[in-house]
Amino acid sequence: MRGGSARRSVGARVWRMADAVLFEFLHTEMVAELWAPNPDPGPGGPKMSLSVLEGMGFRVGQALGERLPRETLSFREELDVLKFLCKDLWVAVFQKQMDGLRTNHQGTYVLQDNSFPLLVPMASGLQYVEEAPKFLAFTCGLLCGTLHTLGFQSLVTASVTALPACRFQVVILKS
Repeated sequence: MRGGSARRSVGARVWRMADAVLFEFLHTEMVAELWAPNPDPGPGGPKMSLSVLEGMGFRVGQALGERLPRETLSFREELDVLKFLCKDLWVAVFQKQMDGLRTNHQGTYVLQDNSFPLLVPMASGLQYVEEAPKFLAFTCGLLCGTLHTLGFQSLVTASVTALPACRFQVVILKS
């Protein structure tokens, strides 16, 4: 009996690792496709690509929010929702918790991830700091979409000072 449960947990860990690798690969390919040289770039260029990634993340965040347990959907306090994002949502998407959460108690929150999984592959040099925003746009949309499903309108931005650490600033918009 014990051997069976050990095999199951090891198997689950392998699937989690495989899921993480597949997600990172998919994300990298989305970014690469949106920034591929285009002979007819049209209006918008890079800003349009960031918008597309944020939109994709928003829809994924909405879908994740719709699949949350009913007790999660009953959050009414902003801080409780942000704690949920830092712990449960981050674990579900990135297999780790957010490293920090700060607030000014006026609707602005800063979520700190000291080793953001989508930035780890490029953490070998400072030359990639300027490339980081395109790897954060999807996640900004993801956070915004999840918050929207939970009943909170928000504006989410991200910043990087040293790879692979990043900060997500979440401003809850008052109705």
